[in-house]
Amino acid sequence: MKLLAVCGFGVGSSMVLKMTLQKVVKQIGLDAEIENTDLSTAKATPADAYFTSEELYSDLSHSVKGPVFTVKKYMDTEEVKNQLEKFLAEKEV
Repeated sequence: MKLLAVCGFGVGSSMVLKMTLQKVVKQIGLDAEIENTDLSTAKATPADAYFTSEELYSDLSHSVKGPVFTVKKYMDTEEVKNQLEKFLAEKEV
């Protein structure tokens, strides 16, 4: 499974989100490849799910096939875990 953490430039906040996603993935024992990238690259990169800010949600969700989940606090493991579990629940339906 491939997860993308996306921000405007792909170097700052997406890296923080990637690190939080890695912590959560390890906590729940999920086998996933996690990358961080900028918005333009994310639009051309297939992934099972995308995690980004509310500001980028509309642009990204209209440009990719996979589901997009928003995260307000990139370092908040509970919020990231909730969004990841939401994705996993939707994937199983």
